[in-house]
Amino acid sequence: MSKKKLVLINPRSHHRVGFLIDKESRYPPLGLGIVAALTPDDWEIILIDENFQNFTFEDADLVGITSFTSTVKRAYEIAASYRTHNIPVVLGGIHASMLPEEAEQFVDVVAIGEAEITWPDILFDFENNQLKKRYSGNLITLDKVPQATHNLFHKEYEIDSIQTTRGCPMVCEFCSVPGFNGKTYRTRPVENVLAEMETMRTDRFFFVDDNIVGYNTAARNHAKAIFNGMIDRGIKKDWFCQASINFGQDEELLDLAYKAGCRLVLIGVESEKTDALQSMNKRSNLKVGVDNYQKIFSIIQQHGISVLGTFIMGLDTDSVNDIKNRAEYIINSNIDAIQISILTPFPGTKTYNDFIKEGRLTATNYPEDWEKYWGGDIIIRPAKMSALEFKQVLQEAAIKIYDSKRLMQLMLRTLRTTKNPKTALWAFSANAHYHNMVFETDIKKHIKLNKVFGRS
Repeated sequence: MSKKKLVLINPRSHHRVGFLIDKESRYPPLGLGIVAALTPDDWEIILIDENFQNFTFEDADLVGITSFTSTVKRAYEIAASYRTHNIPVVLGGIHASMLPEEAEQFVDVVAIGEAEITWPDILFDFENNQLKKRYSGNLITLDKVPQATHNLFHKEYEIDSIQTTRGCPMVCEFCSVPGFNGKTYRTRPVENVLAEMETMRTDRFFFVDDNIVGYNTAARNHAKAIFNGMIDRGIKKDWFCQASINFGQDEELLDLAYKAGCRLVLIGVESEKTDALQSMNKRSNLKVGVDNYQKIFSIIQQHGISVLGTFIMGLDTDSVNDIKNRAEYIINSNIDAIQISILTPFPGTKTYNDFIKEGRLTATNYPEDWEKYWGGDIIIRPAKMSALEFKQVLQEAAIKIYDSKRLMQLMLRTLRTTKNPKTALWAFSANAHYHNMVFETDIKKHIKLNKVFGRS
């Protein structure tokens, strides 16, 4: 019997200029790797990944597409090309899960939530000609997560991805993670993580967990067990991760993370002001206290790990002067790499619901305008300044923060504080990528980082 054909598609927004300049800023679609692992052997699986190739029609029996909010417009376009051939299209991912009513207008099936629950049922119903419009289910225990099929990913990916936990109890108002993965912090069996890690082709990877160390002793011990396992098995890979600021409060964890290959940790700083943190319900940072940020970052750096701090601009507590002060805070801080993003109300968050109620979203021509929901476009009416004032002060801040000489000096400082050349290069590379990803369009005429980084 001939195999049925499944085409999986990772769409790319054409709106984000500079996003794909560097191969190191591209990460494989881990969710599609999990879908492939859940698919029986009597299916032929093909992945079309627009991170490397523009979509061209590939005949199929069934199509599966994943999408973020910023790529959903492109996902709908690709879905249309299959639906005209009467080939059923399944759309999953966070946007479809948050707005299934919209998604089902453009695809045949909407998969809500985690694939481990929905995908087996979708395949069963497809084979019995009983496909439903929506599929969803309860959150799973992570022992049911299969090893993602990493050999499906494009061979030119330089950094792979793996997941060890899901869910977050913090419920920050701007974050969609609790709405998608739940408020319970779930951990994946350590041996399953290590076994999958050994199947990854690259020597660098990203822990995609929203917070790899969680918020209690059990969660930190889970992370320590993974790091210990990597050391014991001789898994010699460099990696970076995302964590809450309590990552820097456990020196045993930091020591193990460094020995296991950690070179960079992304920490959601968001703001240096207590009232701003309160406005977004950023409880983990409030508990630590803004006055302790620098001390914690120094502890992390002393263990050979660099800090990538993320900041949000355009909070309801922000005035023009607040944006200027945040830029000065960043420049004078001891953070190694910086991501600044514009407050973006994503579907499924309290922030989105509030802005809808208040009529303060300016990009509402859906689905076309969804491509502007990625953190680099101003799509809100700020509370304490005009959109034009916000754009001007943000541009000024970005020029200062991403000044080429400053980034070179930052790299040298990171080398001094961490005493690790790889770590310094990871931080420098992150600064270069965030320039390209976020600010290539708006400030290219003002800042010529591409010359420094040798890009055309």
